[in-house]
Amino acid sequence: MGKPTGFLELDRQDRTYLPKEERVQSFREFVVPMDEADLKAQASRCMDCGVPYCHNGCPVNNQIPDWNDLVYTGDWKAALSNLHSTNNFPEFTGRICPAPCEASCTLNIDDNPVTIKSVECAIVDRGWEEGWILPQTPSAKTGKSIGVVGAGPAGMAAAQQLARAGHDVHLYEKNAKAGGLLRYGIPDFKMEKQGIDRRVEQMQAEGVTFHYDTNVGTTDIEGGVTAAELEAKHDALILSGGSEVPRDLPVPGRELDGVHYAMDFLPQQNRRVGQEPIGDIEPILAEDKHVIVIGGGDTGSDCIGTSFRQGAQSVTQLEIMPMPPEKENKGLTWPDWPLKMRTSTSQEEGAIRDFSVMTTEVIGEDGPDGKRKVTAIKCTKVDENMAPIAGSEFELKADLVLLAMGFVHPVHDGLVEELALEKDGRGNVAADTATYETSRAKVFACGDMRRGQSLVVWAIREGRQAAREVDFFLMGETVLPR
Repeated sequence: MGKPTGFLELDRQDRTYLPKEERVQSFREFVVPMDEADLKAQASRCMDCGVPYCHNGCPVNNQIPDWNDLVYTGDWKAALSNLHSTNNFPEFTGRICPAPCEASCTLNIDDNPVTIKSVECAIVDRGWEEGWILPQTPSAKTGKSIGVVGAGPAGMAAAQQLARAGHDVHLYEKNAKAGGLLRYGIPDFKMEKQGIDRRVEQMQAEGVTFHYDTNVGTTDIEGGVTAAELEAKHDALILSGGSEVPRDLPVPGRELDGVHYAMDFLPQQNRRVGQEPIGDIEPILAEDKHVIVIGGGDTGSDCIGTSFRQGAQSVTQLEIMPMPPEKENKGLTWPDWPLKMRTSTSQEEGAIRDFSVMTTEVIGEDGPDGKRKVTAIKCTKVDENMAPIAGSEFELKADLVLLAMGFVHPVHDGLVEELALEKDGRGNVAADTATYETSRAKVFACGDMRRGQSLVVWAIREGRQAAREVDFFLMGETVLPR
């Protein structure tokens, strides 16, 4: 544990942010780290609470009290080793994870949890600064070959674990670079991409071979390869692609110019920042526009922050669900993740938020280029049963409408259909968490491909666990952790 009386003597203190007026001028990260003395003080608040609920609150089961104590006593290198024992990429989770561990912290009963996420991020950032993070090459090779399809956090975690176990690992990615949604969905102001590049370099030194611009499950496009070719080439396959089919808005006017999925909008800006071409597609920009974001989750929040940085005149976010309570009932929710009102840094930058709102129609008019463009949306308030409330109809001016209502399942065309994989009731690839095996021999699935749209920390957990099961499948034994 940390200091026995630390939680009694010290209040919670966390990282701060650059002022809103300053941070919206660029796509750089804007979190201001704490200094070492403050970090040690905050780590000392982690107490010997008997049952560390934070372990279960964290999907990768980070040993949070252990590395908090190591930070408090100044043994940063040992803290890094402990952190890496459960999490391949803590610099990712230390930036974009919503920190369910903090919700589970015993001190959260009084709304003063340990600043776990900030300490985690500081440990790994210091590890990179000090040069402690090095490739971990295997002592011997197994002679087994594994193909991993999808270089997001699940695929990267699985590939790294298996390469360290001595397997010949090939990671196939349809985009020009690795990272999945970390690179092409999460805006740079939340997580800059050099952190991904460092991990790719580490993984390459460990023996992982990256195959970019490779779309598995088709030969109709350049760089396409059939799943059958990969099956024949490798002793096992892991499918770790994303849940990429977005939930649509089936209302009149949906087809108007200016109505786009969030994941058509966000990757364009990430490619601009990364100096990648956006391709032969129409640029989607919020500059000088009144933007409506439909959907109240993290993707919608990312659309807000990106729109403000592009120079939007206004941004309004609509959520069909009712406004959650300002404060949860701890007696009912703790140590689980509670439903309560949260305001993201992007929402703080000036977004108008409205709840219990259903969009009923998109209105438009002919533009100078002959396209019918969106000019407004029609909405109505809904009751707790999602039924429209008579007389509550209203209109909002709109030049750009971004649909951020979540994702329903992975793309079935191509890879999933070619392999004839069984799917669960939600359309995800069917595989349990005991073996991660699909309905097809030697084919495994993990991450959003298996569980549906989820958090980066869940992707890392499933990638690690799937790697262990694949190692056991190929070798009959394994020392990889779950």
